[in-house]
Amino acid sequence: MKNRIIKNGLAMLALALTLGACSDDFLEVDPKGTFLEDNYYKNEQQAYTGLVATYDVLRKQSGGFENMMAMLNAGSDDFYAGGGSSTDGAGIQSFSNFTITPNFMPGSFWSDYYKGVFRANVLLQKLPNVPMPEDKKVRFAAEAKALRAYYYFQLVTMFGEIPFYTTNLSTEQFYTIEKSAPSVVYEQIEKDLLEAIEILPVTLDAATESARFTKGAAKAILGKVYLFEGKNAEAAAQFAEVNGTPGETSAYGYRLLPSFNDLWVVDNKFHSESIFVCAHSKMGNSTWDNYASDSDEGNTFNLMIGPRGYAPGPNAPQYKTGWSFNTVTPDLYAAMLNDPRRDATIANIGALKEQGLANYTPANMDTGLFLKKFMPTADDVTDGGGVADLNYRQNTYIVRLADTYLMEAEALNFTGARAQALLDAVRRRVGLPSVPVSKESVMNERRMELAGEGHRFWDLVRNDMAAAKLGSRGFIKGKHEHFPVPLKETENTMIKQNPAYN
Repeated sequence: MKNRIIKNGLAMLALALTLGACSDDFLEVDPKGTFLEDNYYKNEQQAYTGLVATYDVLRKQSGGFENMMAMLNAGSDDFYAGGGSSTDGAGIQSFSNFTITPNFMPGSFWSDYYKGVFRANVLLQKLPNVPMPEDKKVRFAAEAKALRAYYYFQLVTMFGEIPFYTTNLSTEQFYTIEKSAPSVVYEQIEKDLLEAIEILPVTLDAATESARFTKGAAKAILGKVYLFEGKNAEAAAQFAEVNGTPGETSAYGYRLLPSFNDLWVVDNKFHSESIFVCAHSKMGNSTWDNYASDSDEGNTFNLMIGPRGYAPGPNAPQYKTGWSFNTVTPDLYAAMLNDPRRDATIANIGALKEQGLANYTPANMDTGLFLKKFMPTADDVTDGGGVADLNYRQNTYIVRLADTYLMEAEALNFTGARAQALLDAVRRRVGLPSVPVSKESVMNERRMELAGEGHRFWDLVRNDMAAAKLGSRGFIKGKHEHFPVPLKETENTMIKQNPAYN
């Protein structure tokens, strides 16, 4: 296939609408068969299944080997790519040392999000003619717009100029479409989110709807979009509504958890600090036959960061073995040495080995330090079917409240009483005293609070700090702020490669 958008776009015309990874309660819908698009969307249940399929793409956050968290962590100053060897995953390895080229760029970071755009476009096209209650129809459309906005935001952030459309293309158009300026894409992202915010509910039915978009989640995403655009005043306004009074419960029901450690308890899902999450489940019974597909519901990131060959003694943490990706840099460990969040963030497996309490097999870029927040544990091994390693169920955060607190402080230009109060609230939760609000203190707090959650690389890029922090790893200013377009997307099409990679 000449163009992977075509492979993952037009293939969806035969909508095999199956259950996907980011699914918990609301997203657990049994597939009823395969339908051609022309014969589908005939009733509410089919429209709902189409909505589920549109949500499925959120699994890109932490599902499958080519997931956002592992990739973005590897390109930060806090983690190495790790893995079994320096050739274990050419994409993640080359991004970690900034030797990435169009040949090495994994195509799924492009095609998966375009698959989400395609599904949202189909749903929005079909919904007006579906016989179903108007209130549900309007809500489904709002969710589809919010999802399309989020998927386009991921694409424009990663690649800069991208092909853009809101009506799905014909086969011929896929070969002739050119890239659009980021400003054009951002305009539609803002429009979609603003329209969705007007419709989306403030709260959800906890038993059946936990993974769906809310008004607060859409406002948080919009605030982040504005922040990336440099529209700080607009960003601060959105975040202020989401955050409310720092340290208290906001109008949308958000509140910092009393304990930082509780953020990483696997069973503690959809709590007051969760704003928008990628939900995973053990119920998919995933095997290697459907691994990384829409029907794979497991959290692969858990498996990826576990230490290879881990063998614990009776007095060691009962982690499960994994693939040793995203090993922690000594620099992050030193930075967190006196931070109360360190022990919940970093697992020092090297020290356990030295003490004779556990053993593991050191691999690529081994430091003995692993990301504890998402470490696979014996308690979390599935009791269902499928391959145990592929059915971890820990949710991952796309946006959580401490993140929006600190983004609002950034949008307030790192100054003022409210920015100070936001910073203080995050620090107070872990027992740290107030420090004067500044760019340095907010950025440091984001590093300590959000380590390993996939934010650090974009934080550095957004604040023009990447060259200083990542230059020793090979980062070149004016080039590595964006990924190269995967090679297959530029073959026999009008899509041009990002100039810095020519």
